[in-house]
Amino acid sequence: MGKEIPAIQHLFHNMFLAVLIVLAVLFLLCLIRAVIGPKVADRIMAINMMGTMVITAISILAVMMQEGYLVDVAMIYAMISFLAVIIISKVYMGVYLEKKKKGEKENGDS
Repeated sequence: MGKEIPAIQHLFHNMFLAVLIVLAVLFLLCLIRAVIGPKVADRIMAINMMGTMVITAISILAVMMQEGYLVDVAMIYAMISFLAVIIISKVYMGVYLEKKKKGEKENGDS
């Protein structure tokens, strides 16, 4: 029975490595989406998704390395990521409303 536990740990370790590799590939795809767009909303969603994947990767590393403090790091990163997306969205909405208001003034003056 004692020999089964290291085998299970090895299996979980390999599974976690596979998940981290998949997350790395998906992270690169989200980075491409954030760069090429085509819309600002697509870029914001890609940035949000990248933050979520980083949080997931940190959590997986916390389990793999058996380090509890990494979960705290992931929680802090989640809060910062959430606030960053909210701020980026507010800035984008402000720019959008400013352009819309400017366009209405130009159309009204004509």
